[in-house]
Amino acid sequence: MATSNDLMITQEEGIMIITLNRPERLNAITLDMGDSLLKILETVGQDKEVKALVITGAGRGFCSGADVTGQEERIKWSTVERNEWRCVNPFLKFPLMLRNLDKPVIAAVNGVAVGAGFALTLGCDIRIASENARFSMMFVKRALMPDMGSTYFLPRLVGAAKACEMMFTGDMVDAKEALRIGLVNKVVPAEELMKATKEMASKIAKGPAITIRLIKHAVYQGVENSLETQLDMEAYADNMLYLTEDHQEGVHAFLEKREPVFKGR
Repeated sequence: MATSNDLMITQEEGIMIITLNRPERLNAITLDMGDSLLKILETVGQDKEVKALVITGAGRGFCSGADVTGQEERIKWSTVERNEWRCVNPFLKFPLMLRNLDKPVIAAVNGVAVGAGFALTLGCDIRIASENARFSMMFVKRALMPDMGSTYFLPRLVGAAKACEMMFTGDMVDAKEALRIGLVNKVVPAEELMKATKEMASKIAKGPAITIRLIKHAVYQGVENSLETQLDMEAYADNMLYLTEDHQEGVHAFLEKREPVFKGR
C-alpha cells in the first residue's frame, strides 16, 4: 500500500519496506515526508506483525538530504524562530525514534546518501549498500553542523578520526571504502540489493522477537555502560527470556535436530 506519492509502504512476511519516492529529486525529504515517516515509525512500533523494517530509496538515489526549498528564507530567522523550529522539526526526531524502535531496522542504500540522507542511514541498525552507493557528510559545505545524531553515530561506527575527516571535508565515500571502514555491513551488486536485504530481514523476522528486541537494547546500552552494568543487564534479560515460549522452542528444536519455529512469545 502507498501512504502518499512521496512514500511507498509494502509489507510481506513480517517485513515492512518504506521507500522514499521522489526519484526526480534523489528522494530529498520534505517536511510532510518527515511527519509521515514519524507516524509510520510509531505504527511499526505497535504492529506485532512487523518483525523487521527496511528503509530504501526509489530510483538512483537513497536520499539527497532534506529538501532545501525555503532555505533562503530560513537564513533570515531570529534565534527565537530557530528554537521554535527545532521543537517541531521532524528530522531531529528520527534518531531517537529509530534507536528506541524495538524492531531491527535495515537501510538498503541504493545510491547517493548525503547530509540528512546519510544521517538517516546512521540511525538504522544495519546498512546494506549497493555498489552504486555513495556517502557524504556534506553539512560542512553549507557551513552547518552535522545533525540528526551524526556526531554521535558516526564516530561509534568508524572511529573519531575517520568521522572527523568525513565531517570536516564533506568528501564523498564510495561503497567499497564504506565497507572497509565499517560504515556498512555488506556491499552487493545494484541488481541484488533488495534481494540481499530481504534475505537478511527475513532471517531476522523469523527469529525470536522478544530476544532480538532485548539484544538491540543491550547492544546500544553497552556502548555507554560499564562492563559490570552490562553483565547485570545480560543476566536480567536472560532471566526474562528463560520464561518465553520461544526459548523452550529453541531448546526443543536443538534436541530434535530441526530448525526452530519462533512465535514471538
